[in-house]
Amino acid sequence: MDNNIVFKQVNYTYNANTPFEFPALKNVNLTIPANQVTAIIGHTGSGKSTLLQHLNVLVRPTLGSVIIAGEEVTAESKHDSLKALRKKVGVVFQFPEAQLFEETVLKDVMFGPLNFGVTEEEAERIAEEKLSLVGIDPALYKRSPFDLSGGQMRRVAIAGVLALEPEILVLDEPTAGLDPLGHVQMMEMFMELQANDQLTLVIVTHQMEDVARYADHVIVMEKGTVVRQGPPSEIFAVSQWLEDRQLALPQSIQFLNRLAQDVILPDYKEQPPLTVDALADFIVAAKKSQLGREER
Repeated sequence: MDNNIVFKQVNYTYNANTPFEFPALKNVNLTIPANQVTAIIGHTGSGKSTLLQHLNVLVRPTLGSVIIAGEEVTAESKHDSLKALRKKVGVVFQFPEAQLFEETVLKDVMFGPLNFGVTEEEAERIAEEKLSLVGIDPALYKRSPFDLSGGQMRRVAIAGVLALEPEILVLDEPTAGLDPLGHVQMMEMFMELQANDQLTLVIVTHQMEDVARYADHVIVMEKGTVVRQGPPSEIFAVSQWLEDRQLALPQSIQFLNRLAQDVILPDYKEQPPLTVDALADFIVAAKKSQLGREER
């Protein structure tokens, strides 16, 4: 079965048919490939958050349809029929530690499975497995989550999302507020989870380095609609287009753009080096090419 997530001519209006109505999504057509990493980028107010709410069916399209895990969701979809679908989509919001509420770490992670009818014994097994997966020491399981460090609290909250064993994991600025080391550790953890479980991973981020390094597919949103989508190499190949929209470029491309003002470089626009390693390879190859021309 095709498990791609597909938006077909989706429109969503807040406060429809009132003086306060606001069209947040307009004729959105997109495909999020199954079992891959998709990054969604765009300015605040571009419609990213509303798009996320459609992914775990917190809202339904005003017009159009969304196909998730083979199920079609429209304005007419009934609330009761969507519960099973919500279990398939886990969402880690910004600062997920704010969602913690139980008296112990273990109970907090058990809450989701118990809410979906799992036995207490099975819920405890799942919770321990997911806490181990995100790097929480068993010595902390009986502690209050509010006695943990900020990074540990975030990992506990993520374990709570993973405890529902979703097929699709949605991350909304998942490293907000973390120091550089914590940022890298968190992103590497998500990538390992995605690879091991073949998750469909959707990341909303302003961190273009993460987009360049981790994403297989990129969706660019502007004023409530999709203005471009494709692999990172295609998206970042149109650097002027991104700059015109005040969207940042990966540091490797920023470096080359500055270098190209003073040095003649081989063409890098169509297949830009997106990571530090790729940039190093490009510079070495360019230097070798230059030396070869000089020898001739």
